[in-house]
Amino acid sequence: MLGFIRTVGWRMVSIVYELGGIAVFGSQMVYQTVSPPWRLRRVIDEVYNTGVLSLAIVLLSGTVVGGALGLQGYITLERFGAESSLGGLVSLSLVREFGPVLTALLVAGRAGSAIAAEIGAMVATEQLDGLRMMSVDPIDYVGQPKALALTFSMPLLSALFIVFGLGGGYLVGVGLLGIDGGAYITGVERNITFSDEVVGSILKSVVFGALVALISTWRGFSSAPNAAGVSRATTGAVVQASVATLMFDYVITALWGG
Repeated sequence: MLGFIRTVGWRMVSIVYELGGIAVFGSQMVYQTVSPPWRLRRVIDEVYNTGVLSLAIVLLSGTVVGGALGLQGYITLERFGAESSLGGLVSLSLVREFGPVLTALLVAGRAGSAIAAEIGAMVATEQLDGLRMMSVDPIDYVGQPKALALTFSMPLLSALFIVFGLGGGYLVGVGLLGIDGGAYITGVERNITFSDEVVGSILKSVVFGALVALISTWRGFSSAPNAAGVSRATTGAVVQASVATLMFDYVITALWGG
């Protein structure tokens, strides 16, 4: 019994310690973001690495998810004779939940893991120590451009995911299942409002982008200076970013009013 209590207590202390480390690291990242020098060129390069190189998987996944929503939605709505509402069902599902959440999970697996692995490898090869010896802050030179680029790219990737998802739903619903195309588009227009659905979707994607960026860079900077440490940092970045995304999705949905 004492051993169990000791183990639980140690786990709780470790979690609190790690949360404190992330909070301190996040405050340093915010400070470096708002204070000069602003490394615009490096941010643009990282936007390409994290955003443009993630386009293929995001667009393909968006189309497939939209098609699956169209098929499942049609099967469900057909029971109630409401097939014409398919456009509203697909659009609401994509804009409110699937677009921001699935995009964040995909980007965490693709770009977040790459960020953690790259920074972890720099820790293992003592490149960050070399930057410190030259009076260059690694958080400012390495971490801040990656985090800012990922936070900027996430809403754009989420928007493209939603657009291609709507296209996939249209292809399945109209092209394969025979729903009237005008009814599908009308359902999208009637159910999506800017002040509720669109703003809420943008808010979620920005928060998720900041979360994935913060966790990925933190796991990279805090990794052990060896191959096993880099591996653990990469895996931990994907797992923690995914879990944080799902948790914050519930919080934002509850606060936003669904």
